Amino acid sequence: MCQKISPASLSSSRYLSIVESMEATDVLDPALNYGIVVDCGSSGSRVFVYYWPPHNGNPHTLLDIKQMRDSDRTPVVKKIKPGISTLANTPTQASDYLEPLLSFAAAHVPTSKHKETPLYILCTAGMRLLPESQQAAILEDLVTDVPLEFDFLFSRSHAEVISGKQEGVYAWIGINFVLGRFDHPDEEDATVEVTTGSEHQPPISRRRTVGIMDMGGASLQIAYEVPSAISFSSPQEEEAGKSVLAEFNLGCDVEQTQHVYRVYVTTFLGFGGNMARQRYEDQLVNSTLAKNRFLTTETGLSEEKPYLDPCLPVGMSDTVTRGNRTLYLRGQGDWSRCQEAVRPFLGLHNGTMSPQGIYQAPINFSNSEFYGFSEFYYCMEDVLRIGGQYNSNKYTQAAKDYCSTKWSTLKQRLDNQLFSQQADISRLRYQCFKSAWMFEVLHSGFRFPSDYPSLKTAQLVYDKEVQWTLGAILFKTRFLPLRDLQQETLRQGHPGWLRPSFVYNHHLFSLCLLVVVLAILLYILRLRRIHQRELRQVEVLDLLWVEEGEALLP
Repeated sequence: MCQKISPASLSSSRYLSIVESMEATDVLDPALNYGIVVDCGSSGSRVFVYYWPPHNGNPHTLLDIKQMRDSDRTPVVKKIKPGISTLANTPTQASDYLEPLLSFAAAHVPTSKHKETPLYILCTAGMRLLPESQQAAILEDLVTDVPLEFDFLFSRSHAEVISGKQEGVYAWIGINFVLGRFDHPDEEDATVEVTTGSEHQPPISRRRTVGIMDMGGASLQIAYEVPSAISFSSPQEEEAGKSVLAEFNLGCDVEQTQHVYRVYVTTFLGFGGNMARQRYEDQLVNSTLAKNRFLTTETGLSEEKPYLDPCLPVGMSDTVTRGNRTLYLRGQGDWSRCQEAVRPFLGLHNGTMSPQGIYQAPINFSNSEFYGFSEFYYCMEDVLRIGGQYNSNKYTQAAKDYCSTKWSTLKQRLDNQLFSQQADISRLRYQCFKSAWMFEVLHSGFRFPSDYPSLKTAQLVYDKEVQWTLGAILFKTRFLPLRDLQQETLRQGHPGWLRPSFVYNHHLFSLCLLVVVLAILLYILRLRRIHQRELRQVEVLDLLWVEEGEALLP
């Protein structure tokens, strides 16, 4: 039975939880549990150590997992370079490669807890690019050699190459967990009606989760919950939908549907800010030179006759080199024309953002909330200084004003430190392009209404970076509360018999072993008696046979 908690106390407990997570982890507390996740990325690998107190006994709540902090209150994280995929030709060195990370984790987790501390080694982008045989060889070395040196709870299933879809789901879980969106809803919280897909299960009303959009340099990712059952228009669309939809149960009991989530998640390679600019420049070079040959003109072939690029600030000069061809550019600073220029690079196909027609699940824009990370935040904050709540009209005006500002003025503002500390000369050069690209991705690609009120751009959540590894450990340990609850139920049902005493359990085991040995001895004695009885019967039969044989002799 769940207790009713007042809004004030709930808000207070959330605040305290955040404060406590910033404190040093009490490694002397024997009740704490620990878990380790190694993120083997393309450029390097990082180890994260997490901890959690015993489960609170409510089967509808998740483990309260937090990132471990050392005595200086610093997060227990360590990174090494390069990525593990560089061992493709020397897979037997994989365990040696991870040794510094695992030793670092082992030094922070209390030794008495090592045997019960799960270790997960999860590999991402770099490993995904390797042939399966090379992936398997690296994982085999880890599975074979890591247990020889470390006492963690580690098995073959704990080392894997995860898909981009899994990584996106874990990131979605991590963000929503930190925001408290998996908790029971309060009167003030926004809720959604969730259909589980079962005909006999009525819709569930629960707290509304947030969707996430993350635009990096090379790729773009989106993940959000789809609360309602989806109706597909064709078998082909249904097949396409299955590849980008994930349904999973975060609860500790598969029979309970309170924490069943249906999440749309996909990654668009080449749609990151830098790669989009590169594709745009490739097109500029090819189309401009082709037009020059056709019209016998020399646009962009010299500084005196540059190509006027609407996506660069007014008066800024730039060059693009592809092979032995160089195109000279001059900024025009026309944001509206830049929007038109970048829109074709979305590859819109039947209303979706992909040349392959990747299925996009419906979004209820009247009852949803999104967070935009990385480039979504940088575009709004680094030079425009309007990061946080997104307003399309305010953003559009700020972006237009920036693009139409002379390049010399922008450089002067940078020198006078009028932009954020993260802003540099590269940000100034390509801010006009990236701001238009972000706008088109959001409104033309994902079809967000221009008056959508519930998008926040952020770099941190509660002043800390949330890693997908938090979502991974939450998902991997989701059944642990059920084990704890079952053990607690047994203890409550037999308080005098099931005492947590090692000595008592040891004696009980010895008694059972003695009973088994006595049973075996009795069985052997019985077999011997049976055998002796059979021998006597055989001797009697032989004697009778001899006597009968003698009587038959003439």
